[in-house]
Amino acid sequence: MIDLKENLVSRHNAFLEANQTNPTVDGLRKEAIEIFNNEGFPKRKDEEWKYTNVAPLVKVDYTLNAEEATVDAETINGLFVNNLDSNKVVFVNGKFDAALSSIASEEVTIKPLSEVLVDASYQEVVEQFYGKIALKNEAFVALNNAYATEGFFVQVAKNKIVEKPIEVLYIATGNTQEALLQPRNLVVIGDQAKVQIIEKHVTLNETANLTNALTEVNVGKNADLYLYKFQNDTDNVSLIDNTYINQERDSRAHVFTFSFGGKIVRNNLNFFQNGENCNSVMDGITMIENKQHVDHHTFVEHNFPNCESHELYKGIYDGKSEGVFNGKIFVHKEAQKLNAFQQNNNVLLSDSASINTKPQLEIFADDVKCSHGCTVGQLAEDSLFYMQQRGIPKKEAKALLLYAFASDALQRVEIEEIQNVVNHMIAAKLGVDIDFELN
Repeated sequence: MIDLKENLVSRHNAFLEANQTNPTVDGLRKEAIEIFNNEGFPKRKDEEWKYTNVAPLVKVDYTLNAEEATVDAETINGLFVNNLDSNKVVFVNGKFDAALSSIASEEVTIKPLSEVLVDASYQEVVEQFYGKIALKNEAFVALNNAYATEGFFVQVAKNKIVEKPIEVLYIATGNTQEALLQPRNLVVIGDQAKVQIIEKHVTLNETANLTNALTEVNVGKNADLYLYKFQNDTDNVSLIDNTYINQERDSRAHVFTFSFGGKIVRNNLNFFQNGENCNSVMDGITMIENKQHVDHHTFVEHNFPNCESHELYKGIYDGKSEGVFNGKIFVHKEAQKLNAFQQNNNVLLSDSASINTKPQLEIFADDVKCSHGCTVGQLAEDSLFYMQQRGIPKKEAKALLLYAFASDALQRVEIEEIQNVVNHMIAAKLGVDIDFELN
């Protein structure tokens, strides 16, 4: 049997020799492989991985160097958000593709991370922010720390508003051996600045790739981040997505996660509030079927007073699909007068679908408003019957009810074209030709 952990550890020296960058990153890589060697891949006996079994994913002899490939522009254009005027950044099999990318905004620096790591003019920002937020002892974080070489780098200067969103496509052509892809992203947003980023991972055939992504975001004082994650890959492809967000005072960070496909998808989303009046928002829609598995693990650490966090996840599960939601809010004793809200609602469309949901609050302050809740149920048959009695076919009536259920998680999306994309994805999943619209 293939021992992926041993293979990864044994290959690391050769990787280091071939990919030297700077002392900060090279030192992190050496430290990380030792952590990964000690920790290994998580097992179901680990509480944080109790409901997500990665054992099938670590029995594959992945290549770490997916072959270089080209993708035609027509294919790429069909993967971007329709009719959206945006900066476009494309990676194919882990490599930045300048020909397929289009960067027009002058108020933002957008570069492939591989260039930033070896460019002397960026070493100060690398030393200040690279590898500083992500928890080093997490196995998949350690693996990314050890091996990552490429991803997107975004830096927004103080007081700059980036008008055009940044769309990032990670394309896997999957032409040969299964690939282990490890994109690494770094976003630094200056004080009073704003940026919107849209991220999507796509595999163009049925190859069983595994992506282990890591994104670190620093949001400056009174700055805004909007991060949209689209997850709709094939049934053979798996994604471990780690996102760490550090917020300075008066900042706002919004992350939207739309999970519509993939074999095993694990979203680790972590917020750290490091100043007063921070606002952290998480919205998500999960809609899966067959034997797909999506696990949302969220964490918000409130360190200062007068902050807020809002979390709303809606799930629709069909077939033999499995969902997991584990949302943890940690309130330090200094974090008085905060408002923290967390909600997870789920609909099971089949007897074989399941969801394990666990909201968690740990509160050490005494003057706070914190609430959480979760629901699991089936589609309301009386509502379905009512709509059918008024001439709406059962299939369309079911779709309208499910869209009404899920659409709350779209209310805070600022970009109309993204709302349209999600609406079309929901309609496609339900097999109806309905143009859903938010009221």
